[in-house]
Amino acid sequence: MHVHRLSRARKAAGTALAVTALLGTAAAAGPAQAAPAAPPGAPAPAADCSAAYRIEQTLDGGTTWRMCWHYNTLSGLVLDKVTYQPKGEPKPIRVLNSARLAQVHVPYDDGENEYDDITGTDFGYALQDLKPAECPGGTVKTVKVPDRGNVKGLCTTTRARGHAYRLANDEGTKVWQAQGKDLLVYSVNKASWYEYITEWRFSSDGTITSNVGATGSLSPYDYNGGDSRGWPIGKGARDYAESHSHNVFWRLDFGLDGSTKNKVEQYDSTVTPPSGNGSPKTKTTRTAVKKELAGDAKALRWWRVVSTAGKNKDGHPRSYEIVPGHTAKFSGRPYTKHDVYFTQYAKCEKYASNNPTCATGAPTSVDKWVNGQTLTHPITWVNIGFHHIARDEDQQPMPVHWQGFSLAPRDVTAMNPLTPADLADQNGRPREGS
Repeated sequence: MHVHRLSRARKAAGTALAVTALLGTAAAAGPAQAAPAAPPGAPAPAADCSAAYRIEQTLDGGTTWRMCWHYNTLSGLVLDKVTYQPKGEPKPIRVLNSARLAQVHVPYDDGENEYDDITGTDFGYALQDLKPAECPGGTVKTVKVPDRGNVKGLCTTTRARGHAYRLANDEGTKVWQAQGKDLLVYSVNKASWYEYITEWRFSSDGTITSNVGATGSLSPYDYNGGDSRGWPIGKGARDYAESHSHNVFWRLDFGLDGSTKNKVEQYDSTVTPPSGNGSPKTKTTRTAVKKELAGDAKALRWWRVVSTAGKNKDGHPRSYEIVPGHTAKFSGRPYTKHDVYFTQYAKCEKYASNNPTCATGAPTSVDKWVNGQTLTHPITWVNIGFHHIARDEDQQPMPVHWQGFSLAPRDVTAMNPLTPADLADQNGRPREGS
């Protein structure tokens, strides 16, 4: 049971604040300053926001990530104008116009409780203060939250991720290897007994990973799952924690190479069993997704968002592949039945369910926005589910359980952006003996 609904105190704060929250503007973070005009021929600025709302980090291999951020009173942290500039690229490459959480839908297995934690609780309002120890080696930024004031609630730091690559030559006389680092940007929001860690991770090879980690506490009001819909927690078989799902949605507005006119493609591979003494064969087909789509992940299927405005140095269009993490897809609601959605941009379509920002009477969930429109400015929605059947180890406090996805660069650069100098000439067929 979630006990923190949108509070009466917040509702009484005034119509202007309510409109600001629903529209998802940057008012909670303060005004961004306009960037000075660039001289003719100069690269476009990577982030035209004021210094307080700008994040910039150079990682191993010379890769630099730049972005702006603002805070939304419903969805919390929003990243804007995300660019990637690996070593050797003359200017930043725009990847995303914006990225945000779009819903955390929590239905309980007994059908008695169901919540939309982003738009139905104090999620954005309940941003948590982070102690320096929660942001090791990094900086805790101050966030302005209406009705609360300043909260030290945004961490930016770096973290080792292990091998970035490894290659040994055939003779075993030389090994090329590098250890990688990621830029991490995260905040913690409280929704009733749960605390959600919203994490964005940016790697030096151009990969973006987003995860939501659920921690905090099991609800003490939901130890009534003795009808085969719960798990015994504590001594004996007295307290049964009710099982439930966490269906997390993200909303991604790609702006590859500075343009919103991106293309979407779906790839499917089929395997033909061997004939006689032969080997199995695999054929991959590409389907252009020209109209809105509710997509289902399955074996050997994937999607990518493709730039129409830029190519890498090999002449290949830049793109990002959507790589969903493990999911437990929840079939109980139409909007949770699919793994990805591609919809035509509409300013008011911000939240995957219980969307409060469109006109009265308009559809309020992402599945209903897939209605046949041609994709000229596609918005990508990713849905990752987790079925939480509690265990003794979930108390107390609950260990973090993670769910998320990655965006993998595909032809964004002509070679691995971390390629060592003595292998830089090996673009194409590798030379023998390397």
